[in-house]
Amino acid sequence: MEDRKKKILMVNGCIRGKESRTWRLAEAFLKPAREAAPRPFDYTQLDLAQMDLKPLTGGFFEERQRFLEKNDRTHPRFDLARQFAQADRILVAAPFWDLSFPAVLKLYIENISLDGITFGCNAEGLYGMCRAEDMLFFTTRGGFYGDGPMEQGARYLKALCGMLGIPKFRCIAAEGMDFHPEQEEELMAKALEEADEAGRYYWKAEAGR
Repeated sequence: MEDRKKKILMVNGCIRGKESRTWRLAEAFLKPAREAAPRPFDYTQLDLAQMDLKPLTGGFFEERQRFLEKNDRTHPRFDLARQFAQADRILVAAPFWDLSFPAVLKLYIENISLDGITFGCNAEGLYGMCRAEDMLFFTTRGGFYGDGPMEQGARYLKALCGMLGIPKFRCIAAEGMDFHPEQEEELMAKALEEADEAGRYYWKAEAGR
């Protein structure tokens, strides 16, 4: 049985910072999760809005391709991909934005999706190389979208988990606050309760696997 510390990676795509309703939802999970942890663990939080993430264009893309062609994945620009691949559990917080999530999260995903680090490819197709047991996604949506076709954020991340070899995905979402601002607290309440419960049972779920 492994006795090393578990690595928990929080990918924070809440571009409004402390004003973000989505981050409030994530914090409702984090507090009980920390309190319920049975042993020390390594927690790393990435604040994507404060990072200098670059799109895969021009010379930046060409440099990446040269490293991949040489089978050299040791360059510091691949550090984020290695960090993601080595995490035991993944948390993502990002609001619903233009049918999915803010562009900064997509930039992050572009930079961590690396053949030979987070996924591989053989004659049978793609296969995941990530160690994470699950991904938990926190989001808030101003309207009511549920699992309908206009909601592409949770759907995208669930598909990404399949590509990267992460077997379990869960989304905790609050909806409708912009349609009914006078009911914001009421609409948030159920999701906050779900996040709190998920935090309290986060480590118990792990023990049952």
